[in-house]
This record gives sequence, C-alpha cells and structure tokens, in this order.
Amino acid sequence: MSPVTENAHGETPRHTDVVKDVVRRGAVFILLALLVVGFSWTQPAFANINNLMSILQAVSVVAIIGTGVTVTLAIGGFDLSVGAVAASAVMAASYAMIVLGLNAYQTVPVVLAFGALVGLVNAFLIVRLQVPDLLATLSMMFLLMGLQLIPTAGRSISVGLILPDGSTASGSYDPMFLMIGRSSLFGLVPLAVVLMLLTAVTLYILTERTRLGRLLYATGGNELATRLAGANTARIKTFAYVLSGVLAALGGVIVAARVGRGDVSSGASLLMDSVAASLIGFAVLGLRRPNVLGTVIGAVFVGVLLNGLTMLNAPYYTQDFIKGAVLVGALALTYGVSRAKS
Repeated sequence: MSPVTENAHGETPRHTDVVKDVVRRGAVFILLALLVVGFSWTQPAFANINNLMSILQAVSVVAIIGTGVTVTLAIGGFDLSVGAVAASAVMAASYAMIVLGLNAYQTVPVVLAFGALVGLVNAFLIVRLQVPDLLATLSMMFLLMGLQLIPTAGRSISVGLILPDGSTASGSYDPMFLMIGRSSLFGLVPLAVVLMLLTAVTLYILTERTRLGRLLYATGGNELATRLAGANTARIKTFAYVLSGVLAALGGVIVAARVGRGDVSSGASLLMDSVAASLIGFAVLGLRRPNVLGTVIGAVFVGVLLNGLTMLNAPYYTQDFIKGAVLVGALALTYGVSRAKS
C-alpha cells in the first residue's frame, strides 16, 4: 500500500478531518455520556430517575443564571454581578413575605423588577458612562453584597425574625411561593426544571432564530460595524444586561422557594458555577462562542459530575478543582482540535 500523503493544499486525509470534526463538535456530549455510563456502573443508584431529576433540579438555577451570562457574553460583555443579584433576590423575596407580609403574586414581580433595575444600572454604567463591563458589574456585585445585609443587620431571614429595632416580624412564606421550588409536574419533573427548560427554549429561539439574536452576536463581534449598519447598539446592550439581571433574580426566587429561608450566604457559588456553565458551553458542538444550548449542557455536565462524585464519597473539597479541570479540558479540547484542523 502506498503511504498516506497530503493533497496539493496541504490538507490531511478526509477521514482524519471527519474524526477531528466529530471530536470537536461532540466532545462534551461524549464526555457526558462516559460520565453517565461510568457512574451508573460503579453506583447503580445514580441512574435512578429520581436521582436524575434531582440533578436537573440542582442545576436549574445555575443554568437559568448562566443563560443570562451567555447573553452578555454574546454582546462582548460580562456580567459579574449575577451571583450577588441572585443572593439579593433571595433576601428580597424573604423580606417581602416575612417582614412586609406580601404574597407570592406580589413578591415575584417585585423581585424580578429588582433584577431588571440592577441590570438597568449596569447598562447605564457601561453604555452611558463607558465604564468597562468588568469594573461596572464587579462594583455592583460588591454593592449588592453589602446592601442585602443592611435591612436585617446581617441576619438571615426566617419566620420570627428579630428586626434591628427589636420587633419581631409577623409574616410567613406564602405556600404558593414555596411551590416554585418544591413542587413537581405530574409528581416527577420539578417545577424548577420546567422553568429552566422554558427559559432555555425561549432564549435559544431569541438568540439563534431572530433578528435580535443576530444583532446581539453582531454587537459582540463588531460593535462599530453593527452601529454603522443602523442598529441601536446601546439599546441592544441595555437589553442584554437587563435580561441578565431578571434571570439572576429568577434564580434567586427559585432558591428562596426551595430553602424557605433568606440565607445571607445563598449566592456564594452561583457566580462561578454559572460562569463555568457558560464557558463550557463554548465547547458544545464546537461553536466556540457563547450559546444558550451549550450553557444548559454545561450546567448539566457539571451537575452530573458533582452528583456522581458525591455518590462515590469523593471529598467535598476537591469539587472546585474538578470543575476547573473539566472547564480547562473541555475548552482545550475544543480549541486545540480546531486549531489543529485549521
């Protein structure tokens, strides 16, 4: 047999290109399938439907917040305040019911409006005052981390809360509100998972199938050219940050409804986990760009990994290292194969 040679353009053989393309586009799915098979083999209870639903419920908040981060990445920005917005939303929802005595139908719109307001302030700093997005949203993160502690003097919020003036809050959590985080559709699919899927489908259609979605990516790719083409890039960027704020607040609502308590440390890991999901999403289908589908898959990937390791009694202190290793590996595989192909 004659040796394999390159063609006139220096290209590698066709079957090698196909293999590289499959690896590049399906790396995350291949790794996810291997994780599921491996964990199911070593721990049969992993594949139980209740455990799988538990994984999806656990990652639903991260996926929802991550899709908001994805939209800001699409415009060439980055929202570092989402974790603080979610944590503040947890506290705000709890305060509204426990202290102010509001019901679920009043609390949820108020909290979502709070998220939109934060996004609007971020957009004002970035679009109007030309503050770099990382600096603006980082400043907002610190502001919210301090602000959420002031109304209760740093205490978590629960029934019977002692207020700073010495009085006792008389409100309680609305059962309708708690259903958001604790109820299931048909007794099987948690409502939080349904909200995650609705959010993902809506944003996928918005970003991938509409003119607005094309403008979001165009703004991130070349803002000047997009503006010269007639698009209002200021409004597009404002929309992205407001949407990110609303989705972060929605994540906070789900957390508050799940735990039934306004915990001051509730948003500790939400920022890093949502950012990790968004960045792993770059590797999904080899798109090498922020995308909603990839973010949700990234969140599920991390959730499967951590759940499986927990069931295998892996030390808790190794989880952040493992998440970082997975992120580095997924991105290196995607970009490395793509570079080799080019």
